[in-house]
Amino acid sequence: MPERTNMPEVRLEPWSETDLDLLRRINAPEMTEHLGGPETEERLLERHRRYVDGSGRGTGRMFGIVLLPELRKVGSIGYWERDWREEVVYETGWGVLPEFQGRGIAVAAALAVAGEAGAEHRHRYLHAFPRVGNLPSNAVCRRAGFVLVAECDFEYPPGNLVRCNDWRRDLTGTDLPGPGPAGPA
Repeated sequence: MPERTNMPEVRLEPWSETDLDLLRRINAPEMTEHLGGPETEERLLERHRRYVDGSGRGTGRMFGIVLLPELRKVGSIGYWERDWREEVVYETGWGVLPEFQGRGIAVAAALAVAGEAGAEHRHRYLHAFPRVGNLPSNAVCRRAGFVLVAECDFEYPPGNLVRCNDWRRDLTGTDLPGPGPAGPA
């Protein structure tokens, strides 16, 4: 069961044109250490365009994480389809700006994104694949009610095989957040 004590309030806002500066801040070396390092400006602009163009429902969505009641965008989170172990599942990933880390914001956002993905009723599972050595992201998965399936080899970025944990959350459960501060925007 997800830990909900002292959970900060967040709202997920669909990714928009105005989120490019947030993406640039998330692209910092300290934020991309477990992801293969910062991307070039060209790749970042391509990513931003994909996020904006994919902001509708269907195969996935990206969001800015808004901390309440401050109404400050403090990170990003999303979900998207991926083929995994002969099944189509959702994958999720997040980034919270350094000055806001350690407050449970990523956990609250992971719960909210599970609610968003679950509301689509397309796939049963939401997976996260943090590197084995990424202790904070593994803790987010555990606190947000994901179950550790196994260690696995995972390719990210493309062409780079890394050792990750495969965390899975069942989207058909009754413990997903409903509308409200941590639920759908």
